[in-house]
Amino acid sequence: MTPLRALVLLAALYLAQGLPYGFFTQALPVLMRDAGYSLTAISATSLLFVPWALKFLWAPWVDHRGRRRDWLLPLQVGGVVLALVLASLPLSGSLPALFAALLLFNIIAATQDIATDGLAVRMLGPAERGLANGIQVGGYRLGMVLGGGLLLWWYTVVGWSGMLLAMAGLLALTVLPVLWLREPPRAVADRPPSADLWRQWWQRLRRPGMLHFISLIAAYKFGDTMASAHVGPLMVDLGLDKSQIAMIKGTIGAVFGLLGAAAGGWLAFRVGRRATLLGCGLLQTASLLPYLLAALGGPTLPLLWTGSVIEHLFGGMATVALFTLMMDAAEPAHAGTDYTLLACIIVVVMGLAAFTGGLVGDSFGFPALIALAVLASGAGCLLLVRQLDRGTPLSTLSAVWPSR
Repeated sequence: MTPLRALVLLAALYLAQGLPYGFFTQALPVLMRDAGYSLTAISATSLLFVPWALKFLWAPWVDHRGRRRDWLLPLQVGGVVLALVLASLPLSGSLPALFAALLLFNIIAATQDIATDGLAVRMLGPAERGLANGIQVGGYRLGMVLGGGLLLWWYTVVGWSGMLLAMAGLLALTVLPVLWLREPPRAVADRPPSADLWRQWWQRLRRPGMLHFISLIAAYKFGDTMASAHVGPLMVDLGLDKSQIAMIKGTIGAVFGLLGAAAGGWLAFRVGRRATLLGCGLLQTASLLPYLLAALGGPTLPLLWTGSVIEHLFGGMATVALFTLMMDAAEPAHAGTDYTLLACIIVVVMGLAAFTGGLVGDSFGFPALIALAVLASGAGCLLLVRQLDRGTPLSTLSAVWPSR
């Protein structure tokens, strides 16, 4: 496969993940808040994303059984079919069936992510990973632009079924690059016995330094997610309608997220991991301040526009830097399993952070929630870089930290 086709393939696969995620994490909370749900109730919907937290349990199977195309093609098609099924379910009146379908959607997407991450790690060398993670985050953010912005606006025009039919059509387009993928059969030595596959994730977790590394990346992500998960409900409470929110948060903000992903990929490649993680992490922390000022009674629209633009810009940069570090930590022989394990931790942390933010927001209000998030985000950023400066916890990081 040519480099151009490889990049197009990765972009399409990550876009296919970001599209439904953008709607269910950005648009759905807005609709629920508009319907009168509490922040705690809204954050509880993160339970639907439990497959992303548990996917390490079946990651060894995907990592070592069959070719990547054999996994990716049916999963991509399955996402299209499920979007069509969801279109037949009303937004209200059949919530158990709807939530079950959403859970299945996340199982499909999480399994596709295992195969995609493993493919990316195997295809790319260390020098290419900054660019590749820029493609990853960029494709994902583009999906979120479509799912959290364009489809939210389309929902206001055609309703739930029309929105999901549009989602199915967009997902169908992402199937096409998978048809280009050609892989040689796996070697027999790369296919361990089935019993070993069930134990492999535990062995990867017990790698020397892995638990230390997990705690550091968790700290880096926790504070920012506490606030960002509740920006949509904050906009509802401040009086914005769904079309305004779709434009500010789902479209313009996410476009700047694409720019941030591109900038983060370039920085990780040219400047190095340490400078990118530290600088982008602190900028991401500072990007929450306009939301805090808006929650305290400042001029609403200017502050929300400013906050959305810089949060997505610097958040995209910081996310690329973190994902690049996680890719560096994955051993090539267990690429999908290692990276999936770390990605699962990020999902768990984000869920806990969102739920914690919901509890704090319901109990003490948005100003207290965002102020606490700023402190936690800054502290987590400094902790990660400081601890890695003292000595990389994983041997696979030694070649790229801190000089690269």
